[in-house]
Amino acid sequence: MSYVNTENCRSMIPNIKLIIGLLIMAWPGLVHAQDPRVLSLDTIISRISRNNSLLQSYALKAESYAHSADAATAWMAPMVGVGTFMTPYPGQNLGEGVGKGNVMFEIAQDIPNRAKLEAKRNFIGSQADVERATREVTLNTYKAMAKRLYYNWLIADARIGVLQENERLLVLMKKIEEVRYPYNQVALGGVYQAEAKILENRNRMVMQEGIIGKAKGYLNSLMNAEGSHDFTIDTTLHPKFLPTVTYDTTLLADTRKDIFQMDARIRTMKLNIVSSRQQKKPDFKIRFDHMSSLSAMMPNAFSVMGMMSIPIAPWASKMYQSDIKAMQLNVAGMQKERAAKLVETQGALVGMQAEIGSIQQRLATMEQKIIPALQKSMDAYFANYQENKEKLSVVIDAWEALTMMKMTVLDEKLKLYERIADYEKELYR
Repeated sequence: MSYVNTENCRSMIPNIKLIIGLLIMAWPGLVHAQDPRVLSLDTIISRISRNNSLLQSYALKAESYAHSADAATAWMAPMVGVGTFMTPYPGQNLGEGVGKGNVMFEIAQDIPNRAKLEAKRNFIGSQADVERATREVTLNTYKAMAKRLYYNWLIADARIGVLQENERLLVLMKKIEEVRYPYNQVALGGVYQAEAKILENRNRMVMQEGIIGKAKGYLNSLMNAEGSHDFTIDTTLHPKFLPTVTYDTTLLADTRKDIFQMDARIRTMKLNIVSSRQQKKPDFKIRFDHMSSLSAMMPNAFSVMGMMSIPIAPWASKMYQSDIKAMQLNVAGMQKERAAKLVETQGALVGMQAEIGSIQQRLATMEQKIIPALQKSMDAYFANYQENKEKLSVVIDAWEALTMMKMTVLDEKLKLYERIADYEKELYR
């Protein structure tokens, strides 16, 4: 019986190994499936784009301009009227054959110039493009804000990790001091020094938790969620810098949202100029009057009149001609501003790329050379300290130097990540 059980166990070993392997492969997915509170940076940006109230307002404004454009081609309603016509005042002696007046019915209709209506509709409709471009500019600003907040949270979490590691080391040193003190191997001040460093370290952690709380609140507001909504971030994120191959102004004009916005405004102003030029074209009006005589001797009568405006009259044309000149100058000014922005952006991006490269070089030196050297120094001092060959103060000095360098690395990483966010904002601004 025992032999059979042993054989069964041996036959199950491959299946167990297979199940364990599948669980290991599926573990990351299971973790994320069980913790929906983890939000990636892309998810947060997507929610901002979808839920932010200010961004939604631009879409509503754009839709309103579309309806206003349709309304621009509508005609004025016809006017109807009823009254008297050539009716004598009461109390007058009317001679034989003199009429007693008429009851008049009138209908009038303004007939606008079709070219004017089409030009006005195009001008109003183009303002929807300005609102959509403004939304993209605002969204790009919100993206940069979200990235900065996310990176601050990411670095604060990394700082907490360093501080937690420090606390374990400090607690160990305090315990060693407490064990050695009764045997007069160390001074009592060493115990209090270690305790003070532990409390100082915890205060630093509280400060980093405050940074995380602030970032969480701001990100919730950008996503149009409650400020107290709880979530965490992907702490495995490592932002990468992807520089643009060329900073040609033509390429920048195709990527920058504020240039899209300026182009949309320039198009709108040009369409407004076209609309203003149509003002020199005449409008029309037609009127029909029917007079029903109050005297049997007088016949009924009617009147049909067509009217046309004369906007080319000097006292009338001055208004739209001045408006056209003002708008043309405004368009020329905006085109100059557009060119200046592109040149300014070109220089800013080159400068940012150089600064990011400098930060990356400093980080590489600190992470690959300085921190390993300080870590070896700390390990050597701590090994001597454990053998009671070194004082606590010397170990703490080495620990502080290592901790300060680790924090400096994290500060430089935050600076690098923020510069990357600024670079992307400037590239797509």
